[in-house]
Amino acid sequence: MLQEVVATRYVTPLREGGSLPGIVEADDLGTYVMKFTGAGQGRKTLVAEVICGELGRRLGLRVPELVTIELDPVIGLAEPDQEVQELLKASGGLNLGMDYLPGSLGFDPLAYEVGAAEAGRVVWFDALINNVDRSWRNPNMLVWHGDLWLIDHGATMIWHHNWPGAEASAAKPYNASDHVLAPFAPDIAAAAAELAPLVTEELLTEVAADVPDAWLVDEPGFSSTDELRRAYVAPLLARAATVHERIALDAPAANRPSQAPGWLTERLPPRHRPSAGDGATAAARTGREGGR
Repeated sequence: MLQEVVATRYVTPLREGGSLPGIVEADDLGTYVMKFTGAGQGRKTLVAEVICGELGRRLGLRVPELVTIELDPVIGLAEPDQEVQELLKASGGLNLGMDYLPGSLGFDPLAYEVGAAEAGRVVWFDALINNVDRSWRNPNMLVWHGDLWLIDHGATMIWHHNWPGAEASAAKPYNASDHVLAPFAPDIAAAAAELAPLVTEELLTEVAADVPDAWLVDEPGFSSTDELRRAYVAPLLARAATVHERIALDAPAANRPSQAPGWLTERLPPRHRPSAGDGATAAARTGREGGR
């Protein structure tokens, strides 16, 4: 079960995120990026954050520690922004917190080199959870103390938005053409060999148990929260065994603009950037080999 803390101070909103997360301080003296149950995306976003974030951590990927945060909306009364005020009022009770990484920088592929092995693990993991939000447009990765950290897993497991079609949806291929790590020749075959055997029913049951009951109750079609948790386990377990055979690495949809500042890109030494053909070759080979 995730550690539960109590929010003691609302610090500031993070307007880069579509759900308007905010930085808060808590009674354990920690600082967290808080995601709200009252945000427009709803509680399923938080469920996905917990299951996929905790699964990634257990597979050895760097994901900031997650906690649940009890929020009394009164702590935001001094916040002048009406939109933030309304969000806080709608989010009383249990919310999600992600450990704040002070001094971290958003990932940019021109400023940070990623090895084929690490790129392969991240792409394979994103294929497993069907993450549609780790593209060059929005990498959802941070660099902290020289390491790559994965954040924001709310746009994953899209099948849980339509449970009757979950089995068919989970069986679909994963298009990694626009994945931010596609240019680094990800070694997907090696990642699958390393990580797929770790994705057991026991492990998935464990991470599903981390989701608070309050975010699972009253789901149409399910008689209990335990039944719903089992529904989260099944698609991921089935997908883990074969998803590496269905990862496409084709040409990207558009040119990838760098988000690095000019003063940085001017000082970066030139390096080889694998072509789309390299990626397609890697995909074909894969298909054959099928803290704070």
